Amino acid sequence: MTDPDDLTARARIRDAAMRHFGEHGFERATIRGIAAEAGVSLGLVRHHFGSKQALREACDAHLAKLLRQLNDQVPADLADLADPHAGAVANPVAAARIAVGPYRDYLVRALVEGGAAPLFDEMVDAGANRLVAADRRRPDPPTVDPQVRAAIGTAMALSITVLHQHISRAAGVDILSPAGDHLLARALIDLHSHPQLSLDEAQAALDRLPAEGN
Repeated sequence: MTDPDDLTARARIRDAAMRHFGEHGFERATIRGIAAEAGVSLGLVRHHFGSKQALREACDAHLAKLLRQLNDQVPADLADLADPHAGAVANPVAAARIAVGPYRDYLVRALVEGGAAPLFDEMVDAGANRLVAADRRRPDPPTVDPQVRAAIGTAMALSITVLHQHISRAAGVDILSPAGDHLLARALIDLHSHPQLSLDEAQAALDRLPAEGN
């Protein structure tokens, strides 16, 4: 049997670690500093997590779990969405913002350092599932695997979180706020519905590039 107080302490240590990692980065962070942030003993941190690496893995897993819970509210085929509010949740940028909430600094630092793999993979898998459903309605067959397209889309979505200060400055609104979500959605719709190149023009441009491997 697990003591409920242990679960509470574990969550408190994990949240403290995410704040500490977000401020100092993984390499500079220490178990001692995380214990002080959480207000617990060094031994209790080691009891629950064992090592700094295991603690970071627990932080990543927690973010992935939050995003998974949010994704579970959205059907795999976005054409089945009936509730306009649910459509907003399907926005990958908004979804990541809602899921990570107070952990944004941790996420930004982890992404820059090459971490947060479970969260990234969770977003890629969810995106790939939706692309597979959308591909069934495409008049032309896709030329790139849905997993690859989803990975690129996820990277573009998460870059909003990493670069939010610069984007907010240029846009004149906090891009991570509800007003920013709305502006971002409008901008994405405009970009995707009015491409700078037609499909034929883009394909012709690719055909003029040197062959792969040359």
